[in-house]
Amino acid sequence: MGLYPGSLPDFPWDSLARFRERAGEHPDGVVDLSVGTPVDPTPELIQRALSDAANAPGYPTTHGTADLRRAVVEWFARTRGVSGLDPDAVLPTVGSKELVAWLPSLLGLSTGDVVVHPAAAYPTYAVGAVLAGASAVATDVVSDWANRDDVRLVWINSPSNPTGSVLSRDELRAIVDAARSIGAVVASDECYAALPWEEPWVSDGVPSVLDPEVCGGDHTGLLAVYSLSKQSSLAGYRAAFVAGDAAIISGLLETRKHAGMIVPGPVQAAMATALRDDQHVTVQREVYRARRAVLRPAVEAAGFTVTGSDAGLYLWASRDEDCWKTIEWLAERGIVAAPGSFYGTAGERHVRMALTATDERVQAGARRL
Repeated sequence: MGLYPGSLPDFPWDSLARFRERAGEHPDGVVDLSVGTPVDPTPELIQRALSDAANAPGYPTTHGTADLRRAVVEWFARTRGVSGLDPDAVLPTVGSKELVAWLPSLLGLSTGDVVVHPAAAYPTYAVGAVLAGASAVATDVVSDWANRDDVRLVWINSPSNPTGSVLSRDELRAIVDAARSIGAVVASDECYAALPWEEPWVSDGVPSVLDPEVCGGDHTGLLAVYSLSKQSSLAGYRAAFVAGDAAIISGLLETRKHAGMIVPGPVQAAMATALRDDQHVTVQREVYRARRAVLRPAVEAAGFTVTGSDAGLYLWASRDEDCWKTIEWLAERGIVAAPGSFYGTAGERHVRMALTATDERVQAGARRL
């Protein structure tokens, strides 16, 4: 059955239009912290890799080049502590959002099936359930779903968008064990893993669902989703991948071949280059760290409480009031943030502030606060 108008929720960011207009009236212009869109230049080595591969008259491979899949395997081993990943169990995607939105459908979920996602969560997890005709359950409590035979897919998001919280290996293992006991797939959205700010994540790294200490070295039933948009300023390239259970990846690959869901060949070449260079990631992380060091003290001095925010591109902040009242307060000062209600009822007294404005705009926002 097709979707009709009203089947999906309104696109949440459209509701910010009047607040963005109000903020734009500030004499020094708007400080837009609402959307986590990278603003820093794409590193030159990645641009060169894209250009060098620009002569691409033939169709690219849906599975991704062997070189790209090797680069992903090497990256997992070098930066995420994941060993034993099969290159055949890697699949490039056209950004991570399309995979998040279509994964329930690609896995064959339908009416009567349940998708579990975090209590405060990226809206596309629930949208993906709607697109498949399934139902979504928002919870951070494993016991809420652990013994349900209708749960088919469990989303993890660590570091979290919007809260910036990080799940430990023990917490991840509990989710994996509970899901395996009922035959559910676990999909872990790890797109912010390269941006830790607090210990132990700075020293130890943000754990992956494919970490052997989490999954026992067995990737059965597990998928890790990753994007280069954040760590490499590649949002415009739509460069992402999914890896994990070889059987699940094989099924996704076959469907995507039929549907023509293919990452362009030059982008695949650029991805391989990006994944093999850690230096540009370090440089970009320090840019965000500096912006965070300016914005967070100003937010707290203005009376906000910042919770979570241990990793990722956002401050999860509250004035202990309805989020839309906070959004209005910020707009009067020329600042736009994302209302926490965009991420579910758990966020109704929070706002999300992105670190992705320019240095100058972040400094302007800090002064206004």
